[in-house]
Amino acid sequence: MTHTSSQTPWRETLHEIIFEAETPAGKAFDVGLLLAIILSVLAVLLDSVPELHTKYGFQFLIVEWFFTGLFTIEYMLRLICVRRPLRYASSFFGVVDFLAIVPTYLSVLIPGAQSLLVIRALRLLRVFRVLKLAHFVGEARILRAALHASARKIIVFLGTVLTLVLIIGALMYLIEGERYGFTSIPESIYWAIVTMTTVGYGDIAPATLLGRVLASAVMITGYGIIAVPTGIVTVELARVPRRPVSTRSCPSCTAEGHDGDAVFCKYCGARL
Repeated sequence: MTHTSSQTPWRETLHEIIFEAETPAGKAFDVGLLLAIILSVLAVLLDSVPELHTKYGFQFLIVEWFFTGLFTIEYMLRLICVRRPLRYASSFFGVVDFLAIVPTYLSVLIPGAQSLLVIRALRLLRVFRVLKLAHFVGEARILRAALHASARKIIVFLGTVLTLVLIIGALMYLIEGERYGFTSIPESIYWAIVTMTTVGYGDIAPATLLGRVLASAVMITGYGIIAVPTGIVTVELARVPRRPVSTRSCPSCTAEGHDGDAVFCKYCGARL
């Protein structure tokens, strides 16, 4: 039984240009898109400089709306050329593409919201597909799988750490008290977190001998705790099977990271 595409020819051509980087037209589109993203993010950064905003604020506003309009059209075209628009809209890049245009429209109601346009920088992750760096796509898949496999262990670890800082914060509040800046248990918990993570702002510090002994123990414990998540993820990275992947995008759900010899999408079952 032969497979017949549910897409019209023009939609297939549009999908090939927008979502694929293997063809000259697709690569040209993606390179142009990356340049537009870089320029739009650069404009947002420069507009935040007071001197430049005072002199060229209107010009920056025009540039901002120009790129927002451009990216809005691109987002709509992406929804049109895929078989499952909602699947794309809820994917990682679909959400990022949507967030890349929303701040400008929000700025009409909420002044300053356009600063969030730096979210567009996330779209630069497409550079791996544009440059045909399939092995980077494969490594990203491995890292994602390792983080997913480590999630429960890391949650248990974080729960243990939160319990520790709660106990340590309560002890430090009892030892130091309001006299030395530990005005409440939440304030003492904040100190415990800052100390255990080895950040050490220094805005609160123990003054008594017993408090300093406890602080020293927390500092030393902090060094050991930092290594735990790294070890958990490293073990899972070693367990993830490695196989070559392609940069092809599914015409139905836009998912990437398929095996090099795949015929059907492993996420939705559509023919690639």
